[in-house]
Amino acid sequence: MGQTIELKAQDGHQLDAYVASPEGEPIGALVVIQEIFGVNSHIRSIADGYAKDGFLAIAPALFDRTEKGVELKYDGEDMKRAYELYGKLDVKTALLDVAAAFAKAEESGKGVGVIGYCYGGLMSWLSATRGPSVEMEPKCTVGYYAGGVGNVATEEPSCPVLLHFGGADTHIGPEQIEAVRSAHPHVTIYVYDGAEHGFNCDQRSSYNSEAAKLARERSLEFLKKHIV
Repeated sequence: MGQTIELKAQDGHQLDAYVASPEGEPIGALVVIQEIFGVNSHIRSIADGYAKDGFLAIAPALFDRTEKGVELKYDGEDMKRAYELYGKLDVKTALLDVAAAFAKAEESGKGVGVIGYCYGGLMSWLSATRGPSVEMEPKCTVGYYAGGVGNVATEEPSCPVLLHFGGADTHIGPEQIEAVRSAHPHVTIYVYDGAEHGFNCDQRSSYNSEAAKLARERSLEFLKKHIV
């Protein structure tokens, strides 16, 4: 179902992206933004899943500016490496890479949304607030456990936004969630009691199948409402 293609960002940087295509004509398109573990098997499975739902899904490799072909697991040395690479990410250039994937998704002729996880959740929020500055205007964005979102909570989204948080997430305090809620009462926010950081990922010890299932159902409904 999936293949790797090459994209070019506005500043000339070339990066890889994983593309999952639906059977037949897509109902819409999605940019799927990675965690700090690269475009690994989990992120590819998310893209594949949305392709099965009828979306063209494109996952840009945000680590390509530092190192090509990064695919990490969620423990041991890979966890350490993930945090090292995370420290080298720059949201300004990462947004350019997201915008490159967005431009490719627009070639489908369908509406385009953005969905991201962990670091990608933060980038999904920034795609809504800063997207127009890089010629990207999503129909909507969805962010899962968006770390650091409280620091940019006052930025104004240019499209509908849905955010998912784990109620037991020790990486994202309730004050970050409240910062977004207070600044933007219209933003849809769900908090899943007992769910930890990374609850959507079935490769993590924090995986919560019940929360993941409900969050995906809500995400799919939201995406179809605003994109299709």
